[in-house]
Amino acid sequence: MCHVYGYDLFTMMNMVVCLFILVMGSGVYYKTKNKAPFHIGVAFGLFAVGNLIKIFGVQASFVSTVMLVNLFGYLIVLFALYEMSDKSK
Repeated sequence: MCHVYGYDLFTMMNMVVCLFILVMGSGVYYKTKNKAPFHIGVAFGLFAVGNLIKIFGVQASFVSTVMLVNLFGYLIVLFALYEMSDKSK
């Protein structure tokens, strides 16, 4: 793994991209009032929380929490996809 100042570069990059998707999803929602991009952004915001826990190095004590946060993120993405498919009918 590539480490910068003691932090895992991959995890840091992943967190930044997740936060960027959160911001983009929120921006698209405010422009279009379509809730699906917002839900996807929120899911990636949850993934960013998991990455933040990894960056601080306390993942071992929060394994269950990280798993639940990721599970909720995946469920929100599935809900958003269902929401988009329902509107296409």
